Amino acid sequence: MQAKILVVDDDPGHLSMLRTVLSGWGYAPQGATDGEQAVAMVRGKAYDAVLLDVRMAGMGGMEALARIREYNPAVPVIIMTAYSSVETAVSALKTGAYDYLTKPLDLDVLRLTLSRALDHMRLAAENETLRRKLATGVPGPEIIGASKAMRELFTLIGMVAPTEATVLVTGESGTGKELVARAIHAGSARAGGPLVAVNCAALSETLLESELFGHEKGAFTGAEKRREGRFMAADKGSIFLDEIGEIAQPIQAKLLRVIQEREIQRVGGDKPIGVDVRILAATNRDLKKEVEAGRFREDLYYRLNVVSVLVPPLRERAEDIPLLAQHFLTHFAEKNRKRIKGFTPSAMDHLVRCPWPGNVRELENAVERAVILSVGEYVSERELPLCEAVLAAEALLEPAGANGLAGRPLDDVEREVILATLASCAGNKSETARVLGITRATLHKKLKKYGEE
Repeated sequence: MQAKILVVDDDPGHLSMLRTVLSGWGYAPQGATDGEQAVAMVRGKAYDAVLLDVRMAGMGGMEALARIREYNPAVPVIIMTAYSSVETAVSALKTGAYDYLTKPLDLDVLRLTLSRALDHMRLAAENETLRRKLATGVPGPEIIGASKAMRELFTLIGMVAPTEATVLVTGESGTGKELVARAIHAGSARAGGPLVAVNCAALSETLLESELFGHEKGAFTGAEKRREGRFMAADKGSIFLDEIGEIAQPIQAKLLRVIQEREIQRVGGDKPIGVDVRILAATNRDLKKEVEAGRFREDLYYRLNVVSVLVPPLRERAEDIPLLAQHFLTHFAEKNRKRIKGFTPSAMDHLVRCPWPGNVRELENAVERAVILSVGEYVSERELPLCEAVLAAEALLEPAGANGLAGRPLDDVEREVILATLASCAGNKSETARVLGITRATLHKKLKKYGEE
């Protein structure tokens, strides 16, 4: 379907030009000549985006922006302002505008900005559709993602799950390694049996041995009765050994015997006991380097690493962030009995731009915090824990008092922003253009204009 764009401008010639351009790009534009008419049209019809001029007779753009956001804060509003209105534009951003463009409009920038804004509006519908598709084709529908990296992961899970192979799940902390292990178990012939999880890093060497293999009565002080271990509890099912890289070498040797012989020996016991268990292990360490450093047994490494499944970090699948964020928002809104529909475009833009060193777990915590602090129907960037990388980029848009922008020609300000962004991107012009939201050709033209090419 064609995206419906409301263009608001009291200049009939400019309004007509924009409607013609937008129609040529495949959109369905409608026009309004003042703020009051625009607010009424937004109340009467659902629009995918609004292009709003600031200076208009009657109700101006700033008041119209506030009224539109009051009615529907999710619709992205792109402000159009004259060269001399930098402070007004920054104020509009803080009021909730998605972005601002300066007149005369650079049509390349307009097209890119509008495309990004419309992407945000499609996220909620796409989220539910993609989740249904994933749930029907992938074991463990809790794993959310539609990126190329995740599709490859789902394919690998589908191939590995039905086998009896020992699997080593690797990846950074917070990427969802346990979910992958659960998906593998759920897709196996052992799905009807138990999946027993053990956090190997949380227990000392002595406790871990007893926890895994069990102990006989009197085996050590406090062992008042015989105890079955986690391997026995997982019989006919799977055992998930999380943080396998943390276990001490004496336990490594005993674990190797379990894998080889499929039998355990309780602490204090002298009789081997057969077990029928599939082993799934996970680590955020590079076990090959641990082997080279002498901290992990090489023979155990090769026994565990029959099949290796790497879970990609969130920064390598940023296109999945909107899906994950909406999934967590729905969950925590229900949990906290709140009526929250989604994220404002600027809040979602902030989420997508964050590098998330803590991966999915960090994103989940951020969304939970935002849901708790939110008082409206949409989460805004005010409720999000702003990351340093995004703050550094947004500092360039601070009002005049912070960076001395008041009274300066816009060309000077634009030149400063472009050069600062270029420096932060280590001179990479393609990346600079992406961060600024313009094409590489437009960046080249502006650098040439300022004598910096």
